[in-house]
Amino acid sequence: MNYKYFPHTEDDLQAMLEKVGVKSLDDLYAQIPDGIRFKGDYDLPSEMSELEVRQLFERLGSQNKQLTCFAGMGVYDHYTPSVIPSLLQRSEFLTSYTPYQAEISQGTLHYIFEYQSMMAELTGMDVSNASMYDGTTAAAEAMMMAVAAGKKVNKLLVSGTIDPKTYAVMANYALHQGITIEMADAKDGVTDFDDVKARLAKGGYAGVFVQQPNVYGIVEDFTGFAEACHEQKALFIIDSVAADLALLKTPGEWGADIAVGDAQSLGIPMSFGGPYVGYLCCTEKLIRKMPGRIVGMTKDTRGQRAFVLTLQAREQHIRRQKATSNICSNQSLMALWVTVYMALMGRQGLKEAAERSYAGAHYLCDELLKTGHFSLAYDKPFFNEFYVKYDGDAEVLSQRFVEAGFLGGVTFEEGFLFAVTEKRTKEEIDNLVKITAL
Repeated sequence: MNYKYFPHTEDDLQAMLEKVGVKSLDDLYAQIPDGIRFKGDYDLPSEMSELEVRQLFERLGSQNKQLTCFAGMGVYDHYTPSVIPSLLQRSEFLTSYTPYQAEISQGTLHYIFEYQSMMAELTGMDVSNASMYDGTTAAAEAMMMAVAAGKKVNKLLVSGTIDPKTYAVMANYALHQGITIEMADAKDGVTDFDDVKARLAKGGYAGVFVQQPNVYGIVEDFTGFAEACHEQKALFIIDSVAADLALLKTPGEWGADIAVGDAQSLGIPMSFGGPYVGYLCCTEKLIRKMPGRIVGMTKDTRGQRAFVLTLQAREQHIRRQKATSNICSNQSLMALWVTVYMALMGRQGLKEAAERSYAGAHYLCDELLKTGHFSLAYDKPFFNEFYVKYDGDAEVLSQRFVEAGFLGGVTFEEGFLFAVTEKRTKEEIDNLVKITAL
């Protein structure tokens, strides 16, 4: 049997110590203050056989309670076709790192190119980069991208209806980049366009950042936003849940300059919070301001199709201080995940999943309103997520949901944010509603 990870022998250790010019491990760590050194015994379990290790983790895993999910607010319980994990577990995908040598990375470059092509089409934008870590960091990168393109302006106007988690990440980035974020007013659950126009008229903004659907699940009307931004030489940025764009008007159709968001909704399991994949797309004129990298298609010396890294503003390269960003691209394994998902689902499949999610959410909303304990916070169009006020103790009801086997929405302000995907059945929705009447 071939063991890959033998520990170092005493001879190995001594050879390495001699190489760095010290006699012992104590000498090697002499610079570490004695007061912070750990001197006890490690609390490690006794050795186990493979069978015992498997049994241990099965016991630990059985402690998790599997809940039927009606929660969302950025992470959604969508269907994952079984072929995706089967394909991605192939070693050429699972263990590959990054395609610096194009001549031996044609497969990886090819699927990144397909990812970019699909995301550009889904968002209605000209170009896409090779993915980001997640939706929130993609939003922060879009903010810095707008400031870099704006020249001598360092303010961003953010809608008051974006997800607080997204805002928190953007604010953290802004703090260390010398960027000022101002919050535009919200009115009746949507962005106050009059306030946006009034602030833009004062000048000094690199861009306006909005979310679609917004944090309340409302589908906003962004008519006139792009024009108002461009009149003041500001960029218009839209943050969207990727799967929703199968039905909703795309950022490109709204006249956006940058489109960002999380693509977890494209078949990636919730997985206790990750790994996910953020997308960032933009107009062609902004391509050199994009973070990450872009794969292009060309021809080799024999005239055959080939793929290359067309643009790579990466931190591993020289002149780091002049890079557009020092963030890595997302591990392309997750970009491959959503690429396979979109290829399997196709246009019609994506549309049908979105339609089922929409129908389920509106059915759940109607049934909750019939109980008399809930009221729709805003009489606005919503997609597959909605905010309802609750006349009782939301935390108590949330615990009742869990006890009955449901992750029954996110407690939010005066009630709940409920989300429904194509996975939720009428029976599950009806059972959730029954719990509210107990």
